[in-house]
Amino acid sequence: QVQLVESGGGLVQPGGSLGLSCTISGLKARFFSRGWYRQRPGRQRELVARFTSGGATDYADSVKGRFTISEDTAANTVHLQMNSLEPEDTAVYFCHLRLAVDYWGQGTQVTVSS
Repeated sequence: QVQLVESGGGLVQPGGSLGLSCTISGLKARFFSRGWYRQRPGRQRELVARFTSGGATDYADSVKGRFTISEDTAANTVHLQMNSLEPEDTAVYFCHLRLAVDYWGQGTQVTVSS
């Protein structure tokens, strides 16, 4: 059974940093596309950053240079380090894994506000 469990998130001031983690169980994630999406208020869910099944990274233009995706393959965990956060980054962040179907974590709230 595939499960994605997220941790991290919370409230941070503009310009601050936060880290998210996603621990995946049930398979070796590094063979599949895995990463992070977010859903901002009133908007559709969108890609933030991911590893492709080939191991390349892919970032949304809005987060390039500020966010970094990384992983611990031994721990089967994917991380998202978010720096220079802006109010527009406020969203629910979801861990994602793509097999023949999509798997999602439960979501974690990130709020950027002074």
